[in-house]
Amino acid sequence: MIELLFVTCLSMAPDQCQERSLLFTDISPMACMMGAQPELAKWSESHPRHIVSGWKCRSLRPGEHDA
Repeated sequence: MIELLFVTCLSMAPDQCQERSLLFTDISPMACMMGAQPELAKWSESHPRHIVSGWKCRSLRPGEHDA
């Protein structure tokens, strides 16, 4: 499983940030890196009060992510 881990901050309060993630089961870490920006752009469109301040892709072992 691949996790796209990203940090978002409120546009009007940039010091209020939160980690978020999107999980993928059918892609490689390289595909995550290549597809992260379009996925984050889609997320940003549906969350207009937030800005993405950073992101990374990482492999997860089964049971590592708490839903």
